[in-house]
Amino acid sequence: MASCDTCGNDYWLAFEIKTVTGQTYTFDSFECAITRLAPSCEHCNARIIGHGVEVSGRFFCCAHCAREGDSGLGAEIRDTVGAHPG
Repeated sequence: MASCDTCGNDYWLAFEIKTVTGQTYTFDSFECAITRLAPSCEHCNARIIGHGVEVSGRFFCCAHCAREGDSGLGAEIRDTVGAHPG
């Protein structure tokens, strides 16, 4: 069994995540992995668990937050691309 790096729970179904920097973490749930590793939106502070938006090296959960995060930052960012249903 392995202990979760976030909550300390010793769980037989724990899993490891290796990051691009070479660090290895052990977690007992996706919730603990998200808590430890997911970046936070710089505007609303929500955890970014989807694709999110990166603008000038800053991370946001959506285009709205990128636009609101700083004047002019992300003004051209849109959440969806393509034609809207008519």
